[in-house]
Amino acid sequence: MRPDTPADHITEAERLLRTAAQYPEDHEPLFLQAAAHLELAGERARASTLYDELLGSTETPIEHPHLVKALKAANLWEYGHEAEARAIIDGIRAAGPLDAAPWEIAAETLEAHDELEAAHDFFSTALTLLLSPGDEVPYSVQSLVTGRHRVRRLMGVAHDAWDELADTLHTAAVPLDELHDPKRLWSLGSSDPGELQAEINRLRAELGTYRSALSRPFPVAVLRWPEDELRELLAAYPELSQEYLSHQDHLARLEAALRDLHATGTPNLGIVTGTVPSYEAFAASEAASPSDPDLLPQYATTLAARGRAVPWPPARSAACWCGEERAYRECHGAG
Repeated sequence: MRPDTPADHITEAERLLRTAAQYPEDHEPLFLQAAAHLELAGERARASTLYDELLGSTETPIEHPHLVKALKAANLWEYGHEAEARAIIDGIRAAGPLDAAPWEIAAETLEAHDELEAAHDFFSTALTLLLSPGDEVPYSVQSLVTGRHRVRRLMGVAHDAWDELADTLHTAAVPLDELHDPKRLWSLGSSDPGELQAEINRLRAELGTYRSALSRPFPVAVLRWPEDELRELLAAYPELSQEYLSHQDHLARLEAALRDLHATGTPNLGIVTGTVPSYEAFAASEAASPSDPDLLPQYATTLAARGRAVPWPPARSAACWCGEERAYRECHGAG
């Protein structure tokens, strides 16, 4: 059952923190989930402490510092620390992360506090950085396109090319212009049955979109092994050699599998990175042998459920998922 009361959220946060102590390699996503529950419980200062603990970690550097900073800024602004929140948001903009999530959180924080021009600037800057003309819009970037459309409707400005792209990406029955219409708030106070029914229909369509997103809490994930980890894995468990002919072949198969899934319309695809110690610990928890190839997809799903998945495809100008220091379009995204 989902947490419903502040006490329930605090209990869930404490459970997540205990889990993080058991699985230190997953402490970052577990801490972020715990902080979210603390915010919902009204324990915003305690949530900020978790963000600070992540950002100040020296033993295990975090993988997504800009995301943690954006979440911290959003939380700080909600309980009276506006100046500090603004400074963090300005820092995110200056850093220019190649990840959609911190841009989206920072932009929505500005939007929530009626800083519409600044929010629009954030959305636009992010899209300019993360999208190249003619590129397919990655799943993780689609919300930036939609968010920018929403802010521009609130500002009352005319549609541009990105707004048209947002309309194209939107699949709900009610058009995006209606969902983002500022006049919707006025109709809620109307006594006209027709207007009220129209608003009910729009809200149902919007709820359907949210439910569709929530139905996939983590991506359909495939498992990637770094070259040294794959070498160690096959040395320890040669039975798995039939699954992995070579590291180069392994990476090529991953890209091909993801493209096939994408072509069939599977949304929210991702890649998780395996390590031999983590895999062996998972096998032990399942009372199974690490040499069993059927364990590999289960391991991938577990890593994804812990928040370890990286969305695929990346923007073509972003770093390739394989770890090479090349853009995706020059590496596995070529061709």
